[in-house]
Amino acid sequence: MRPSWNEYFMEITEVVAKRSTCLRRKVGAVLVKDKRILATGYNGAPKKLEHCENLGCLREEMSVPSGQRHELCRAIHAEQNAIIQAATHGIQIEGAILYSTTFPCVLCSKMLINAGITKIVYQGNYPDELAKILLKEAGVEIEHYEKDLKP
Repeated sequence: MRPSWNEYFMEITEVVAKRSTCLRRKVGAVLVKDKRILATGYNGAPKKLEHCENLGCLREEMSVPSGQRHELCRAIHAEQNAIIQAATHGIQIEGAILYSTTFPCVLCSKMLINAGITKIVYQGNYPDELAKILLKEAGVEIEHYEKDLKP
């Protein structure tokens, strides 16, 4: 059976997430406009830096709960990497939809708001209530995607 557009783009986010080098959570993000992929991103260390899968996870070592103390992570989030990829290649993302394996944190949410993202379709939850508040206030449409597990 032919997948819906949401199914199609969400499946792609799952493939993108496989490139993640994070030890705690593998996240994939895809920016889409007019049913065309503009940019993708996954969470991992910045260019030319060692990845957590090689060095270990400082947040894990310090028992930092998910959704807290983002500054202690050496990785860039998937949403941030998608925005950076678009900027690096001169791709206009204003008015785009973000598809993500995980709801964005507050830092990514603020960037997505300023980048002009109009809708976020996400699969997994993330413990960040402020992100939800800011996205709602900015008028960004939010859709929780639930994978159909039927054969």
